[in-house]
Amino acid sequence: MDIDNEKEYSISEVSELTGYEKHVLRYYEKEFELDIPRNEANHRYFTYKEIEVFNNIKSLQDKGFTNKQIKLILNSPEVIVDDNQESAVTTNTNNQEQLPVDINKLSESIRQVLINEVAPTLVEKQNDHLDSLNDVKKEIQSVKEEIRSKERDILICENAKLKMKVKEKSYELAEYKEKLKREKNNNKGLFKKIFRLKK
Repeated sequence: MDIDNEKEYSISEVSELTGYEKHVLRYYEKEFELDIPRNEANHRYFTYKEIEVFNNIKSLQDKGFTNKQIKLILNSPEVIVDDNQESAVTTNTNNQEQLPVDINKLSESIRQVLINEVAPTLVEKQNDHLDSLNDVKKEIQSVKEEIRSKERDILICENAKLKMKVKEKSYELAEYKEKLKREKNNNKGLFKKIFRLKK
């Protein structure tokens, strides 16, 4: 049965054209999230586009694809499907063109792009990152040395202050000793005067 591009088909006619039972067509509408048009009476009608989608589903099922995989293929703008070392790039357009692509050639061209374009860029970026990392390490080392130097200066300064305080205390102690000595001498002189007066 030829499909008329202008005709609107009923679900019974589509069932006959595709080989799917009517309940299967309804189930696939939900399963594959198909947008089946409806008329003013809210009845489904099908055009050649919807029939092509169902035929495409049947073809993919015959090749062993699961419904989940088929859904992915239908919803993807471009999916590669293996078939005897060849692939068909399925484009979700109205015409659903299929272009044969050699996977081996495609893989080799991708590999060449990775080797010739992506790899040098990655190496260059890695070198830039290493240079930046080395700069950061140098900066950290410089800051550490500066902190050590400041700590050393602080310690020297504190040490000098402590030495000055020790000297000051030594002078104070010497003064107290001298005062004590004078007090003792004064007391001795006072006792001598007292004893002289008693004699």
